[in-house]
Amino acid sequence: MNQTATLALPAPITGASAWRGEDLQQHPESWTDPLDERFISALSDRIDGFLASNRPLADMVRGDLEHPVLTARTRDWCHTLLSGRGFVLARGLPVHDWDMRKIAAVWYGLGLMMGTPRSQNAQGHLLGHVRDLGLSTDDPKVRIYQTTERQTFHTDSCDVVGLLCLKTSRTGGESAIVSSMQIYNEMHRDSPELLRALFNSFPTDRRGEIPPGKKAWFDIPVFNHHAGHLSVIYARRYITSSARLEGPRRLSELEVAALDRFDALANDPAMHLKMEFRTGDIQFVHNHTILHDRLAYEDWPEPERKRHLLRLWLAIPGARPLPDVYAERYGSTTIGDRGGILVDGTRLTVPLEAV
Repeated sequence: MNQTATLALPAPITGASAWRGEDLQQHPESWTDPLDERFISALSDRIDGFLASNRPLADMVRGDLEHPVLTARTRDWCHTLLSGRGFVLARGLPVHDWDMRKIAAVWYGLGLMMGTPRSQNAQGHLLGHVRDLGLSTDDPKVRIYQTTERQTFHTDSCDVVGLLCLKTSRTGGESAIVSSMQIYNEMHRDSPELLRALFNSFPTDRRGEIPPGKKAWFDIPVFNHHAGHLSVIYARRYITSSARLEGPRRLSELEVAALDRFDALANDPAMHLKMEFRTGDIQFVHNHTILHDRLAYEDWPEPERKRHLLRLWLAIPGARPLPDVYAERYGSTTIGDRGGILVDGTRLTVPLEAV
């Protein structure tokens, strides 16, 4: 099925969001943001004040953290995410000095400074724990972040995803990101027929997390051009696994070739940027212009040493408009109130442990 054979492709993307990893790799100082003592002190003080109130973490509001230093820094991060290169790596959060309750409050609070946390799974987790649970994606209901497997390049179902590194793995587990805007530019230049196919709607497996009244999969193009913005939504594993279901259409040879070309570019070492997470690192990624990956890893045998990251999915005020088709996955396209996963029985929670 080639629904878009005559599509007039949008022009190549210019500006900071279209970058090549080999260029950024030469200048890590240009995209690494060391956290200074003023920021850490202001953040710690505000969180200590909240914790002293003994309110539940889910009751925290942006006003609990408002401070000129915090406001300025998180505003700059949002600008870089939405209008710049599309990712932030901040270093030096002293998580080793804090207990889990304070760490969780700090991370959730930073999310509130930037936007609205969204549910990351059917359990309604607003604070996610990325940790190996001894599972395998051979189980169709398992999500990749619950395993040690490589994730492959993908987007999450929100405007911005954030990760805070608490503990690193024994080996492996590096983060890799790639500009989907630069992938578009490369395909625009050398394989426009394949690129047009990526504007077709592709079936994508919901992996058992099915909102009320919806099918077990959703259909959406990889590339979406709307209101002057080119956006990407992509999870090749879940496009492929939709074939296990009854109902989704099967892909044409041209579409498979288009996905293969897209993946080959994402996996090209000249295109993507790898970064090794350190304890206390913060990474934010703009899903509409960046794909992210996590390499496979070997964990420590001791439970207390196992790799552990905290995750946020955020809806960001001032984010770009999205086409109506995104509502099939995001639930809504309303800016500041979209994204996440809600099913029958979902109750929003902020868990302090991986469950």
